[in-house]
Amino acid sequence: MRLDDFDYALPQELIAQHPPAERGASRLLHLDARTGALADRRFRDIADLVAPGDVVVLNDTRVIKARLAGRKKTGGRVEVMVERIVGRGEVLAQIGANHPTRVGATLVLADAIEATVIGREREFFRLRFEGCDDVPALLERHGTVPLPMYITRAAGSRDAERYQTVYAREPGAVAAPTAGLHFDATVLQALRDRGVPVVFLTLHVGAGTFQPVRAQDLSLHEMHAEWYDVPQATVDAVNRARDRGGRVLAAGTTTLRALESAAGGGALASGRGETQLFILPGYRFRVVERLLTNFHLPRSTLLMLVSAFGGMDNIRRAYRHAIEQRYRFYSYGDAMLIERQ
Repeated sequence: MRLDDFDYALPQELIAQHPPAERGASRLLHLDARTGALADRRFRDIADLVAPGDVVVLNDTRVIKARLAGRKKTGGRVEVMVERIVGRGEVLAQIGANHPTRVGATLVLADAIEATVIGREREFFRLRFEGCDDVPALLERHGTVPLPMYITRAAGSRDAERYQTVYAREPGAVAAPTAGLHFDATVLQALRDRGVPVVFLTLHVGAGTFQPVRAQDLSLHEMHAEWYDVPQATVDAVNRARDRGGRVLAAGTTTLRALESAAGGGALASGRGETQLFILPGYRFRVVERLLTNFHLPRSTLLMLVSAFGGMDNIRRAYRHAIEQRYRFYSYGDAMLIERQ
């Protein structure tokens, strides 16, 4: 497969810069990849599109305030984007600066924190926050919401709430599992009232989700690693649904990747670990039959994943339809429900 196979042209004005006024108010494009049928719906219809006995799996990761602005102690502005917390007072992070950052450099962040660059791990720097033994609290106090680069405004106070799912509880993500942003308490209760269990897993979305794919030959691309945890209660709920003929709906590509990674041995199993699962057309899905997702960037691994799930021709046609019908794209945009090919 070639990178150019996953390109498309998107009008800039369709990139959502703000969330909708209310959660659940987005549009929903329903693609049945088995027949190719497309239907324009509202997201609140989701409860009508599942059957009693199905199961919905959500990613309960919580976005941390991972972006810190500051300067080098020697001068020069820097921006730090925390990728993950790796130890007491230590993080892996990307550092944006006008000049290369060297190991041993001292950064002054948010005019309040000294951080020492203590190592380099591929594209990430290892930083130690001096005198800090509670990194999440430090980031909550001094950091800002890490909105994606295609949102061209600064993060505001509303983003602290809206760039977070209503069920977020496990801190560690630096990007939101955006399919989950559509759910509110009313939609979740409607699913339960219909007899559909709603269960959870955790996958901490990393900054690598926005990294461009540089290899034209996709067999040369190496996926970024992300930490996940699939609890036994979720495995049991999935197995019960499948035993009675129900279907598994994964809310988001992160949820799907966690489930498929946890089924790497053939059967879905509880556990935690790192996943670098790269899903391309031709991948054989083991667990998920239905995928709720947003619309994804051209030439991205997420577009490759949904093309594997729904079929390349179906996804191309669905994206053309979404553009013609003026759907809103990307993190704060509209949603898509795909029945597996």
